[in-house]
Amino acid sequence: MAYALFNGDRQIGPGLPNEAAVWKQALYSGLIPDVPVAGGQILPARYHVMEIREERCEPDPAWKLPDEIPDDAI
Repeated sequence: MAYALFNGDRQIGPGLPNEAAVWKQALYSGLIPDVPVAGGQILPARYHVMEIREERCEPDPAWKLPDEIPDDAI
């Protein structure tokens, strides 16, 4: 599973592999002054870290790359 930073219901950061990576990104971007050690809210109001479900799908074998499409089909 991945985690991301949210402002209210809107995801504002990329999906990252764990919560620690999200906190690091918030720290490096200047959103927070320090990473929490033992709980406590240090994110600005309405900001929170939440688990996300990344949508992934396998490519369809019938899909063709642009250089595989015949010129007369375009």
